[in-house]
Amino acid sequence: MKRVKSISEFHQLRKLPAPEHPLLSVVEINMVRQAVETASMTWCYEFYAIGLKRVSFSDHINFKYGQQPYDFNEGILSFVAPNQLLSLSIDTKQETTQSGWLLLIHPDFLWNTSLAKSIRKYDFWDYSVHESLFLSAKEEAILIHIFQNIQQEYQANIDRFSKQIIISQVESLLSYADRFYHRQFITREKANHQLLEKLETILEDYFSSDELVTKGLPTVQYVSETLNVSPNYLRGLLKVLTGQNTQQLIHDKLIEKAKQKLSVTDFSISEIAYALGFEHPQSFTKLFKRKTSLSPLAYRQSIN
Repeated sequence: MKRVKSISEFHQLRKLPAPEHPLLSVVEINMVRQAVETASMTWCYEFYAIGLKRVSFSDHINFKYGQQPYDFNEGILSFVAPNQLLSLSIDTKQETTQSGWLLLIHPDFLWNTSLAKSIRKYDFWDYSVHESLFLSAKEEAILIHIFQNIQQEYQANIDRFSKQIIISQVESLLSYADRFYHRQFITREKANHQLLEKLETILEDYFSSDELVTKGLPTVQYVSETLNVSPNYLRGLLKVLTGQNTQQLIHDKLIEKAKQKLSVTDFSISEIAYALGFEHPQSFTKLFKRKTSLSPLAYRQSIN
């Protein structure tokens, strides 16, 4: 695995001129050398990378981000946080055709700025590459303009205003990305609703199986892995489409099953709690009351 520690090292590896700023760089992607000498390579950066890319790999090249393969033939916006893993594998040596922009930001550049703490509040830093942002032509033009503004600012004479102006531009880029992701959650209606249907099936199967007793309640990590999406992407999608996060939907399914058992069985509250994966009946009672404003016993009495 190749660890790229600095922006200067990235420029050296990609046969680019030395960066004009040691902690910040905007690169036109068609200038980046991408020919690969080895059958496969894995690397990670110790800085943030935001890429607006249109890349066409040959049929022999597979790009992975973490464990997820992705075809980069369309224009997308992707985000890589420090120490995230990337890999590239090829069958034969091939060149790629590509265009776009790449923004590199070392964490030291953010020191003592408003962005130092807020940058990681955006969930998309933890999205997998197949969850990248597909841009319309209008959206792409907006973001390209921001990339160019950042580049022009640090290429000008650096003064005491430069850093804050650049930070403001980066904040605008992240805010637009957040807006466009919410648009994507809505406009990719078919794919997203198919995901919701799969989620419902996963929860229904789990709550109907012995795993509930042996393993306890399904976790957010379990659900996201079964759906092959990152936990943060799933949370963002569900928030937009349902107004709830993954954990809340798991709890809703749990309450649905609990109500069934309280309605049609004579099991005690403790027996129902254990059957639903709770080690302690008190925890079940507390959650049920928080969700329904009634204790399990009060709910059973109300329907009888």
